Amino acid sequence: MRNLDKYKGVIPAFYACYDDNVEISPERVRALTEYFVDKKVRGVYVNGSSGECIYQSVEDRKVVLENVMKAKGDLTIINHIACNNTKDGMELAAHAKSLKVDAIAAIPPIYFKLPEYAIAQYWNDYSSAAPNTDFIIYNIPQLAGVALSRGLYAKMRENKNVIGVKNSSMPVFDIQGFVRDGGDDYIVFNGPDEQFVSGRVIGAKAGIGGTYGAMPELFLAMDECIEAGDMKRANEIQYCVNDIIAALTSGYGNMYAMIKEVLRINEGLDIGSVRKPLVALTDADKEIAKSAAKMIADAKKKFL
Repeated sequence: MRNLDKYKGVIPAFYACYDDNVEISPERVRALTEYFVDKKVRGVYVNGSSGECIYQSVEDRKVVLENVMKAKGDLTIINHIACNNTKDGMELAAHAKSLKVDAIAAIPPIYFKLPEYAIAQYWNDYSSAAPNTDFIIYNIPQLAGVALSRGLYAKMRENKNVIGVKNSSMPVFDIQGFVRDGGDDYIVFNGPDEQFVSGRVIGAKAGIGGTYGAMPELFLAMDECIEAGDMKRANEIQYCVNDIIAALTSGYGNMYAMIKEVLRINEGLDIGSVRKPLVALTDADKEIAKSAAKMIADAKKKFL
């Protein structure tokens, strides 16, 4: 049986950290990493959707990972390496292995609708570039345009590096299927933040999410309640978190721009804005961010 304990718990998705010219800021990457170390989360998921990976170059993504690794402390590091061509993704996989990350992860190839055997080859090529490095499949069909079937998952489990699935599809039923198919030798990460409790209860042993970073304490509290069997309190926190997520997604600008503003307000942490074509905050959005920041502060007072 594999030792998967280092992946179990709360793993925030890492945000893109930019300077005032919207270029990667190594200093701000390290500052955000140190923030997560201080919050005592299990680890971070680097260069994924929340990290704006599809709007960054291969070199950008290398710089991000290099600076995360410099400041990571005891964090478990999962690095998302998928690109829309195999060559670049294999370069990122080899780079991640050279830095001794805990795992690499990848969405399926997007745009062209490929058959499952081609998707399997794509993932296996990435894995081959990082021998003996844990590999996590990232299932997010609402964005990637293709869903991980249980048949494809079975095929991927023939690869000894595959340790499980980051499941961001909305049906909780999908988590149940992947948990039953993989058993105790594999791990499933809950993806949708709005169903953290549901995903954990049905078998996910961890969560990776894009809003965790704005309120890590609340997700840690939910996780602790689940482990203790206090489902009433876990659900109360989840309802509150979902109200906060609704606020974070209610602006004209992009949610990640909103989260970064909340971090600036609540934590004094400036990691810049977002890269185009993502939309920056308007003045009206900044008022929403103030409200969301207060909601988080009030929730922490109530539940912690």
